[in-house]
Amino acid sequence: MMQPTRRTTLAGLGLTIPALATLSACGGGTQPGGGGSPSSLSVWALTGAKEDTYQASFDAWDEAHPDNPFSVEFFANDSYKEKIRTAVGSGNAPTLVFNWAGGTLADYVANESVVDLSGKVDDVLSRVIPSIGKVGEVDGAQYGVPNNDTQPVILYYNTDLFEEHSVTPPTTWDELLTAVETFSAAGITPMALAGQSIWPELMYIQYLTDRTGGEGVFEKIAAGEADAWSDPAITKALEAIIELKDAGAFGDAFGSVTADAGADAALVHTGKAAMLLQGSWVYGTFKQDAPDFVADGGLGFLNFPATDGGSGDPANVVGNPANYWSVSADADAEVQELAIQYLNEFNLNQDMVDDFLAMGAIPAVAGLEDSFSGLDDEEFLSFAYDMVLGAPHFQLSWDQALAPAPAQELLNNLSRIFLGEITPDEFVANMNATLDA
Repeated sequence: MMQPTRRTTLAGLGLTIPALATLSACGGGTQPGGGGSPSSLSVWALTGAKEDTYQASFDAWDEAHPDNPFSVEFFANDSYKEKIRTAVGSGNAPTLVFNWAGGTLADYVANESVVDLSGKVDDVLSRVIPSIGKVGEVDGAQYGVPNNDTQPVILYYNTDLFEEHSVTPPTTWDELLTAVETFSAAGITPMALAGQSIWPELMYIQYLTDRTGGEGVFEKIAAGEADAWSDPAITKALEAIIELKDAGAFGDAFGSVTADAGADAALVHTGKAAMLLQGSWVYGTFKQDAPDFVADGGLGFLNFPATDGGSGDPANVVGNPANYWSVSADADAEVQELAIQYLNEFNLNQDMVDDFLAMGAIPAVAGLEDSFSGLDDEEFLSFAYDMVLGAPHFQLSWDQALAPAPAQELLNNLSRIFLGEITPDEFVANMNATLDA
């Protein structure tokens, strides 16, 4: 679903604040270029807001282990995905494989491309939120460990616009429709949507499906059950999206708005749009692009509203639990052991936690309830952290939970729903076909 480290269960649980930008840059160390060496430590990660934190962690390892330094390289989101797919397939992956768990990690496991870490990473797992650590499991074995922040999808809103137009921040579907009607009548786009990027549209079908039918609906889809997309909750979610669109929720120009560089967030902090459904990583974009707007209390945040008669728990969350490190099975055994040592001693240690908190990101680490006091972003951090800890279920972004081919079909067909090119029945038929492929 998300983009910059976005990019959020296996139908399971998960959360994060993805990287805020996808600028191309390289970190320190020898640059591997074509791939990793089986005889030395190497790692690839994403550019953006977290790049410096990752680099500092690897530098700390290098200082403590000068004879076994990391070779580090950073890539923009889409470039990385293409490059890592080729590297893993050719047996030339870096030692630490950055991933989103879900369908991609399951593929790595099926192809014996990554190491079973069960019983080997207990130290780092003891630091993380248990439900988020569990997302790194495949068939009950641990193949990935969280490496950054938890990234729930949040409903942001412009508090000044809500006050000016006497609108109640929506916690129910009826309140959301009333807000849409009020803002639309006032000539304000009710809900900013980066439709050109497409993946932000996933957040609507995910929340609406979960609120309507519960987490089990997508779990059947992720398991590949025949006709799983025919669940009535999917059709109701699609109909609700169409209801929002027909009510003017997204305005007329959402198809030309991109999530790159925070164009959707800009509509909110400039007062052109009232709300935005986006990942927790977008808070950093608001803070970077409109610091006064954030500091003055102009940005509000909520969980997605409950739906009438839905069987899903309204405390459930969708998004990305975190991103994950896996260890390449192509690395020499000694190098694998060094990588595991890094994970236990340096990954998500106190230094990394402090760095994430300083940027307004929520580390996927347990026991942080008292760590937000006095921070500039205390209100947001506490809200998002409690949202994650209190979620009975945290569902991984569907485009990460599914294998690449059906995930792309999902994006294609969902875009056509938002553009009014296909009906819910056609969407369901098209997606059921991916289960038979």
